[in-house]
Amino acid sequence: MKKTNYSFLLLALGILCANCKSAEKSEEGTEQKRPNIVLIMADDIGYSDLGAYGAEIETPNLDRLANHGLRFKQFYNMSKCETTRSSLITGLYKGNDQAISFVSLLRDAGYSAVISGKEHFSKWVPKDCYFAETFEKSLTFWATTEYFVPPVDTFQRPFYLDGKEIAAADIKAEILPKYKTDFITDYGLDWLDSMMEKDAPFFLFLPYHAAHYPLQARPEDIAKYRGKYKKGWDVIRRERFERMKAMGILNADTRLSPAEGNTNKFRGAPKSGPAEIRKKFPTYYPWDSMTEEEQDKKDLEMAVFAAIIDRMDQNIGRVLERLEAAGEMDNTLILFFTDNGSCPFDSNVDFAIPPGPTESYRCLSPVWANVGNTPFRLYKQNGHEGGARTHFIAHWPGVIAPNQITDQIGQVVDLFPTFLEVAGISYPKSYQGKTTLDLHGRSMLPIFRGEQRAAPEHIVSGFTERFRMYRSGDWKIVKQNAAAWELYNMKNDETELNDLAADQPEKVTELEAKYKGLMLQ
Repeated sequence: MKKTNYSFLLLALGILCANCKSAEKSEEGTEQKRPNIVLIMADDIGYSDLGAYGAEIETPNLDRLANHGLRFKQFYNMSKCETTRSSLITGLYKGNDQAISFVSLLRDAGYSAVISGKEHFSKWVPKDCYFAETFEKSLTFWATTEYFVPPVDTFQRPFYLDGKEIAAADIKAEILPKYKTDFITDYGLDWLDSMMEKDAPFFLFLPYHAAHYPLQARPEDIAKYRGKYKKGWDVIRRERFERMKAMGILNADTRLSPAEGNTNKFRGAPKSGPAEIRKKFPTYYPWDSMTEEEQDKKDLEMAVFAAIIDRMDQNIGRVLERLEAAGEMDNTLILFFTDNGSCPFDSNVDFAIPPGPTESYRCLSPVWANVGNTPFRLYKQNGHEGGARTHFIAHWPGVIAPNQITDQIGQVVDLFPTFLEVAGISYPKSYQGKTTLDLHGRSMLPIFRGEQRAAPEHIVSGFTERFRMYRSGDWKIVKQNAAAWELYNMKNDETELNDLAADQPEKVTELEAKYKGLMLQ
């Protein structure tokens, strides 16, 4: 009988340790709730497209998080939607079927976890890492869908509720017509309320689609920005650049990359449409070279893009209000970043329909995308800074000191180990029959606490080997469409204006060997 009771006691203690409910003992012996985590990820928004990073676009809620938290000058994504999400969820630059999701580990440790937003993974990510498999509740869509639901035409991919397809008519929305950014938040808030009723910490993930094409926004949001961009992309880019230096986001000696030649022509053959527009689309041309009518059309294009970001920020404000009303703000780590730099792709369907309404399917011009990526070169999919570097905001009262800007480097693979350390979880050597892979990142918690963390030994980005970048310390190699490696010293040349590959071939060889060694592990 005694043996039975002892076994039962061990079993009970094991369950308590595994699920680690919501309270732990601090060093002083007082009960301390484990922190909640809210992760918000945007889509195709450039480094300078937020107010807190120099934009004229109104993002008061993100600005608030930045002003009361921490901004990174250097944070690296994986340059494209699916690759960034794959590295985020697995903690790996690239893996295989041994990869696991940090969400499963959080849930095993007693966290509630819900997701509302975009899902898109590389082929190597195992299915048991997908959102419906790992989150308690999920509203998802794969890759690109329109913002107004249902759309006028037939481009729409389906939405899924807890892994099962849901008809557009059955999607709940507080505001009509149904707009994706709004109802993504509606679902997230409903589930957030349910999680906050439990005696357990929670993880809320909101991977918005904003501001990926197509350019569709509510008319009242577009009206806020209509006419503000008629000064043109040359002026707006210069204003952002100067504002970023004044803020301390950029160093005083940072150079603005030239707009001329800063284009991306590697998207493949354009769709059908007026040849004169298609030919001009990927190239830079001065604002003053256009007629007033053409300038008005380009003003509308950027006004819609700004409106999409504005609407996202409004919804982030709804999340902050809900956390505050529940008294959870002080015990919640909130993180925001974007999956890659601004997008230059010509996926326009019909130039006759202007951007904005439900029936349109238009993309941001590369010249405006170049403004978003101020001061850097190139765009989404590129390993150059315009594609690979994103803004990153961290807010956590009592842990992160307010109004901080850090030079320390972070990257998307750091998020997995960061969440584990925040939650007090050890990374397992094996999990559900898998021998796990070594994570490629390290926890950013020391940076959040104001401590100095050793710089990452490796940073990888760029979409596929054709656009790959590898950085170690101050040195970076990067390819442009499978061309030869370029070499940059990022300490002296963060906008990549001086290619040193011809002068220092031995450094290129050294870095390439490090990169290959890392990826073969």
